[in-house]
Amino acid sequence: MKRVAILISGGGSNMVRLVQDMRSEDHPAQPVLVASNDPTAAGLAKAAALGVPTAAVDHRAFKGDRAAFEAALLEPLLESRPDILCLAGFMRILTPGFIDRFEGRMLNIHPSLLPKYPGLHTHARAIEAGDAEAGATVHEVTTDLDSGPILGQARVPVEPGDTPETLAARVLQREHQLYPLILRRFASGARERFDI
Repeated sequence: MKRVAILISGGGSNMVRLVQDMRSEDHPAQPVLVASNDPTAAGLAKAAALGVPTAAVDHRAFKGDRAAFEAALLEPLLESRPDILCLAGFMRILTPGFIDRFEGRMLNIHPSLLPKYPGLHTHARAIEAGDAEAGATVHEVTTDLDSGPILGQARVPVEPGDTPETLAARVLQREHQLYPLILRRFASGARERFDI
Protein backbone atom coordinates (compact mmCIF):
# COMPACT_ATOMS: atom_id res chain seq x y z
CA MET A 1 0.00 0.00 0.00
CA LYS A 2 1.56 3.27 -1.16
CA ARG A 3 1.48 6.24 1.19
CA VAL A 4 0.33 9.51 -0.42
CA ALA A 5 0.84 13.06 0.84
CA ILE A 6 -1.03 15.89 -0.90
CA LEU A 7 -0.01 19.56 -1.05
CA ILE A 8 -2.73 22.20 -1.50
CA SER A 9 -3.06 25.98 -1.33
CA GLY A 10 -6.81 26.56 -1.51
CA GLY A 11 -10.16 24.79 -1.53
CA GLY A 12 -8.70 21.38 -2.27
CA SER A 13 -11.36 20.02 -4.62
CA ASN A 14 -8.86 17.77 -6.42
CA MET A 15 -7.47 16.65 -3.05
CA VAL A 16 -10.99 15.65 -1.93
CA ARG A 17 -11.46 13.55 -5.07
CA LEU A 18 -8.07 11.88 -4.58
CA VAL A 19 -8.86 11.04 -0.95
CA GLN A 20 -12.35 9.78 -1.78
CA ASP A 21 -10.95 7.50 -4.46
CA MET A 22 -8.23 6.19 -2.15
CA ARG A 23 -10.97 5.18 0.31
CA SER A 24 -12.18 2.45 -2.07
CA GLU A 25 -11.21 -1.06 -0.98
CA ASP A 26 -9.27 -1.95 -4.13
CA HIS A 27 -7.05 1.15 -4.16
CA PRO A 28 -3.26 0.61 -4.05
CA ALA A 29 -2.66 3.81 -2.02
CA GLN A 30 -3.79 5.57 1.12
CA PRO A 31 -3.72 9.26 2.12
CA VAL A 32 -1.36 9.97 5.01
CA LEU A 33 -1.16 13.80 5.02
CA VAL A 34 -2.65 16.93 3.48
CA ALA A 35 -0.37 19.94 3.89
CA SER A 36 -0.73 23.56 2.83
CA ASN A 37 1.34 26.71 2.56
CA ASP A 38 -1.73 28.64 3.81
CA PRO A 39 -3.10 27.88 7.30
CA THR A 40 -6.49 29.30 6.22
CA ALA A 41 -6.82 27.05 3.14
CA ALA A 42 -10.34 25.66 3.09
CA GLY A 43 -9.02 22.30 1.93
CA LEU A 44 -7.41 21.66 5.33
CA ALA A 45 -10.81 21.50 7.04
CA LYS A 46 -12.10 19.25 4.25
CA ALA A 47 -9.15 16.90 4.70
CA ALA A 48 -9.66 16.79 8.47
CA ALA A 49 -13.36 16.02 7.93
CA LEU A 50 -12.27 13.11 5.73
CA GLY A 51 -10.04 11.84 8.54
CA VAL A 52 -6.70 12.73 6.94
CA PRO A 53 -3.97 14.31 9.12
CA THR A 54 -3.17 17.89 8.15
CA ALA A 55 -0.29 20.34 8.47
CA ALA A 56 0.20 23.98 7.52
CA VAL A 57 3.39 25.97 7.04
CA ASP A 58 2.66 29.61 6.23
CA HIS A 59 5.04 30.62 3.44
CA ARG A 60 4.53 34.31 4.27
CA ALA A 61 6.41 33.87 7.54
CA PHE A 62 9.57 33.10 5.56
CA LYS A 63 9.57 36.39 3.60
CA GLY A 64 10.66 34.88 0.30
CA ASP A 65 13.23 32.44 1.72
CA ARG A 66 12.07 29.41 -0.23
CA ALA A 67 14.73 27.10 1.18
CA ALA A 68 13.69 27.88 4.76
CA PHE A 69 10.00 27.46 3.89
CA GLU A 70 10.66 24.12 2.25
CA ALA A 71 12.76 22.93 5.19
CA ALA A 72 9.80 23.67 7.49
CA LEU A 73 7.37 21.98 5.08
CA LEU A 74 9.58 18.91 4.88
CA GLU A 75 9.24 18.24 8.61
CA PRO A 76 5.59 17.08 8.59
CA LEU A 77 6.01 15.64 5.11
CA LEU A 78 8.89 13.38 6.03
CA GLU A 79 7.18 12.38 9.28
CA SER A 80 4.29 11.04 7.17
CA ARG A 81 6.75 8.90 5.13
CA PRO A 82 5.08 9.36 1.73
CA ASP A 83 5.83 7.10 -1.20
CA ILE A 84 4.07 9.55 -3.54
CA LEU A 85 3.63 13.31 -3.28
CA CYS A 86 0.67 14.87 -5.14
CA LEU A 87 0.46 18.58 -5.85
CA ALA A 88 -3.22 19.54 -6.06
CA GLY A 89 -3.54 23.28 -6.53
CA PHE A 90 -0.30 23.95 -4.66
CA MET A 91 0.62 27.48 -5.72
CA ARG A 92 4.26 27.66 -4.70
CA ILE A 93 7.16 26.99 -7.05
CA LEU A 94 9.41 24.39 -5.44
CA THR A 95 13.20 24.49 -5.57
CA PRO A 96 15.24 21.84 -7.39
CA GLY A 97 16.51 20.57 -4.04
CA PHE A 98 12.98 19.82 -2.87
CA ILE A 99 11.92 18.30 -6.19
CA ASP A 100 15.02 16.10 -6.41
CA ARG A 101 14.20 14.61 -3.00
CA PHE A 102 10.95 13.23 -4.45
CA GLU A 103 12.22 12.51 -7.96
CA GLY A 104 10.00 10.04 -9.79
CA ARG A 105 7.45 10.16 -6.96
CA MET A 106 5.82 13.59 -7.35
CA LEU A 107 2.72 14.30 -9.46
CA ASN A 108 1.00 17.54 -10.41
CA ILE A 109 -2.22 18.43 -12.18
CA HIS A 110 -2.10 21.42 -14.51
CA PRO A 111 -5.15 23.06 -16.14
CA SER A 112 -3.96 22.99 -19.75
CA LEU A 113 -3.02 20.51 -22.44
CA LEU A 114 0.70 20.63 -21.81
CA PRO A 115 3.09 21.48 -23.35
CA LYS A 116 0.67 24.32 -24.17
CA TYR A 117 0.35 27.06 -21.57
CA PRO A 118 2.62 26.20 -18.66
CA GLY A 119 2.32 28.56 -15.71
CA LEU A 120 -0.71 30.72 -14.97
CA HIS A 121 -3.81 32.07 -16.77
CA THR A 122 -4.14 28.92 -18.86
CA HIS A 123 -7.84 29.27 -19.70
CA ALA A 124 -7.58 32.88 -20.83
CA ARG A 125 -4.58 31.98 -22.97
CA ALA A 126 -6.44 29.07 -24.64
CA ILE A 127 -9.42 31.32 -25.42
CA GLU A 128 -7.23 34.16 -26.72
CA ALA A 129 -5.39 31.72 -29.00
CA GLY A 130 -8.68 30.55 -30.51
CA ASP A 131 -8.07 26.95 -29.45
CA ALA A 132 -10.85 24.47 -30.20
CA GLU A 133 -10.14 22.50 -27.05
CA ALA A 134 -8.61 22.87 -23.64
CA GLY A 135 -8.13 20.47 -20.78
CA ALA A 136 -5.94 19.23 -17.97
CA THR A 137 -2.68 17.29 -17.67
CA VAL A 138 -1.29 15.09 -14.91
CA HIS A 139 2.49 14.94 -15.11
CA GLU A 140 5.51 13.99 -13.09
CA VAL A 141 7.16 16.98 -11.46
CA THR A 142 10.66 17.85 -12.59
CA THR A 143 12.81 20.91 -12.03
CA ASP A 144 11.51 22.42 -15.30
CA LEU A 145 8.14 24.04 -14.53
CA ASP A 146 5.18 22.04 -15.91
CA SER A 147 7.52 20.05 -18.18
CA GLY A 148 7.75 16.59 -16.62
CA PRO A 149 6.65 13.37 -18.34
CA ILE A 150 2.92 13.47 -19.12
CA LEU A 151 0.97 10.65 -17.46
CA GLY A 152 -2.48 11.56 -18.78
CA GLN A 153 -4.70 14.26 -20.23
CA ALA A 154 -8.41 15.05 -20.35
CA ARG A 155 -9.86 17.33 -23.04
CA VAL A 156 -12.87 19.64 -23.15
CA PRO A 157 -14.14 21.70 -26.09
CA VAL A 158 -13.80 25.46 -25.93
CA GLU A 159 -17.37 26.68 -26.47
CA PRO A 160 -18.39 29.88 -28.26
CA GLY A 161 -18.75 32.64 -25.68
CA ASP A 162 -16.57 30.86 -23.11
CA THR A 163 -14.93 33.00 -20.47
CA PRO A 164 -11.88 31.89 -18.51
CA GLU A 165 -14.29 31.16 -15.61
CA THR A 166 -16.75 29.00 -17.58
CA LEU A 167 -13.93 27.10 -19.24
CA ALA A 168 -12.15 26.61 -15.90
CA ALA A 169 -15.32 25.13 -14.38
CA ARG A 170 -15.63 22.54 -17.17
CA VAL A 171 -11.94 21.69 -17.06
CA LEU A 172 -12.13 21.24 -13.27
CA GLN A 173 -14.87 18.62 -13.67
CA ARG A 174 -12.52 16.66 -15.91
CA GLU A 175 -9.60 17.17 -13.50
CA HIS A 176 -11.71 15.44 -10.85
CA GLN A 177 -11.98 12.40 -13.13
CA LEU A 178 -8.41 12.41 -14.45
CA TYR A 179 -6.29 12.87 -11.32
CA PRO A 180 -7.74 9.98 -9.27
CA LEU A 181 -7.42 7.66 -12.25
CA ILE A 182 -3.79 8.58 -12.91
CA LEU A 183 -2.85 8.35 -9.22
CA ARG A 184 -4.40 4.88 -9.02
CA ARG A 185 -2.39 3.78 -12.08
CA PHE A 186 0.81 5.43 -10.82
CA ALA A 187 0.51 3.78 -7.38
CA SER A 188 0.10 0.44 -9.17
CA GLY A 189 3.35 1.00 -11.06
CA ALA A 190 1.91 2.15 -14.43
CA ARG A 191 3.91 4.98 -15.99
CA GLU A 192 2.67 4.91 -19.58
CA ARG A 193 0.46 7.80 -20.64
CA PHE A 194 -3.32 7.29 -20.34
CA ASP A 195 -5.74 9.91 -21.69
CA ILE A 196 -9.45 10.07 -20.97
